[in-house]
Amino acid sequence: MREPNYEMLPEHMRDGMRLWVERGIEPGSFLEAVLCNDLKGACGRADHINRHHLFDYVEFIYNEVPADCQGSREKYIAWMERGGMLGQHEDEALGKAV
Repeated sequence: MREPNYEMLPEHMRDGMRLWVERGIEPGSFLEAVLCNDLKGACGRADHINRHHLFDYVEFIYNEVPADCQGSREKYIAWMERGGMLGQHEDEALGKAV
């Protein structure tokens, strides 16, 4: 998988999304809502910049990140427990089922 294009997101959100995708480190409440497919929660937690970039988040998530790391609360929790992409790669290297 190629590196996600984090440039699609507002600058102040890129590190949080990168840590989430790569390591499964919990982001702030806005990104959590976005990743869990909670539109109402995302709108309620968006700052004045993110409010205008919701479509960009949808496009980014659809095109740039693994399906396993987003889409529902269950996937969110499983991704966090796995340790993101790095945790997934460690499991594969050890021969564990992912």
